[in-house]
Amino acid sequence: MAPSPELLLLGSTFSTVFLAELGDKTQLATMALSGSSDRPLLVFAGSASALVLASFVGAVAGGSLARVVPTDLLQLLAAVGFLVIGLRLLLGAIRGGPVAAYSGINGGGTEPHGGDQSAAASQVPPA
Repeated sequence: MAPSPELLLLGSTFSTVFLAELGDKTQLATMALSGSSDRPLLVFAGSASALVLASFVGAVAGGSLARVVPTDLLQLLAAVGFLVIGLRLLLGAIRGGPVAAYSGINGGGTEPHGGDQSAAASQVPPA
């Protein structure tokens, strides 16, 4: 028995999108955020939700979004978003590691798991 046309469409869409997403900006951003937090499941949930919503908008809106919002504006907004994320990571790295950029996410500390700095490290005078 041959698979239904719906199942073939589902499978080909999944395969195409999955292969297209491997190693792209979204996956790299997700890995960077996950590496900067001690809560990878929350990063996964946020990333997956964003991808589902973006895919839903793409599937429902089709080409109509491009008629309402110019493509150049969409690309500019995406570029600004990545610039903000990149700057936060860069500033965090300069200030003491990439985790510092997301210290509000993992409990306020600069340690990878949101813990406080050790007593020995906290006795070192600030530079």
